[in-house]
Amino acid sequence: MKLRSSLARLWVHSERPAVRAFFLSMAALTLALVLALYSSAAAEMGHTALAGATAIAALVLAAWVAITLVPVLARRTPLRWMAYKMEYRLTREGWIYIGGVFAVSLAALNTGNNLLFLILASLIAVILMSGILSSITLSGVELRLELPEHIFAGQPVRALVELENEKIYLPSFSLRVESAADKERAQGAVLETPVYFPYVPKRGRAKQIVPLQFPRRGIYQQEAFRIVTRFPFGFLQKARRVNLRTEALVYPSVEGAEQVREALPSLEGIIESMRKGHGQDLYALRDYQPADSARHVHWKVTARTGELKVREFTRENDRRILLVFDPRVSWPGNDPRAAELAEAFERGVSLCSSLAWHFAETGAMLEFRAPGIDLPVAPARDLIYEILSILARISPQRDSAGESLLDAAPADPAALSILFTGTAGVRSSPVATESGYVFSLCA
Repeated sequence: MKLRSSLARLWVHSERPAVRAFFLSMAALTLALVLALYSSAAAEMGHTALAGATAIAALVLAAWVAITLVPVLARRTPLRWMAYKMEYRLTREGWIYIGGVFAVSLAALNTGNNLLFLILASLIAVILMSGILSSITLSGVELRLELPEHIFAGQPVRALVELENEKIYLPSFSLRVESAADKERAQGAVLETPVYFPYVPKRGRAKQIVPLQFPRRGIYQQEAFRIVTRFPFGFLQKARRVNLRTEALVYPSVEGAEQVREALPSLEGIIESMRKGHGQDLYALRDYQPADSARHVHWKVTARTGELKVREFTRENDRRILLVFDPRVSWPGNDPRAAELAEAFERGVSLCSSLAWHFAETGAMLEFRAPGIDLPVAPARDLIYEILSILARISPQRDSAGESLLDAAPADPAALSILFTGTAGVRSSPVATESGYVFSLCA
């Protein structure tokens, strides 16, 4: 009864055309075998014509099965893993085992002992079984790597590594996922540390959350990964290459550097003192005018002077900042201090990113410029990730010529312009321009 129910379930979940093709091909091949045997018997009895006719009929029947039915079955058979290219490597344990096999084989040949031949056959069978089981374990396993949407240099993030076992009846054991070697990769690998999966169930998935940390900004690319196993005995390490192009865009660090902490107080003071407005901090005192609100009257100063005085406040809720990064540098490529200057350039990029992040957190209106890039003024929180993406890809340009990126300055004379340059020194005070102020910073 149980066998009947199992067969019924298999029939329900099976593909009817494939099942019909299978049974038809088995019947046809059985008939071809019978015809071939009959042809052999007819030839022995001297019936040459009958033997030739039955032999031709058997060949035609077998050819019909090969041409019409076998492709139908092949398309529905999940055996594409047979074409996987495997990498082999004998482990230290495997070399010791092979040495033991040679020792037993020499002893068996010298003594002719049947027991030693049985032991030798068992040892060789273990090697064959190890190769077959490791191939089955690696077959039908697919990889997926999911990275966070936003990644910052130097900050730990969590990535998802998932293995899917497409085999219908067999699980996979003891798998390790690691990066495939790529000599042309400029940056480091996306997955530096191997990830171990002890068990992946049949037609199931296994997931691992992996901590990652990228030390520098830029684009990290990985073209392929390797799935490695030493299952079942550890004598042989097999690996399969999985082509999975993965790219991670790493933003510059936005952690508050010392230079940001030193510059922010003066920047905030410039922004608040450039125009009066509706903020909270006192801007100035002046005589009362009929259009002024009585709430702004400074009663203590009025009582002391005998004249009505009103308070004016700083404009701190309507801030507009022009953030400019000029990557042009004057130092040549063969400069002995090239490594030191390149590191200073990276600190400048990090400083610019930190200020952009600060303005996004404070709700400022931000405009950003770089060579070939001019992002129009908008809320900083709407532009921040686009700015960070630009700064993640930017590199020094050894060309000091050309017009300044501040030539098209903002029309608002109260806007604050912040210029980052790879050559200028840090200025402790702003420089007045026709469009407002320029605060020049670099690493």
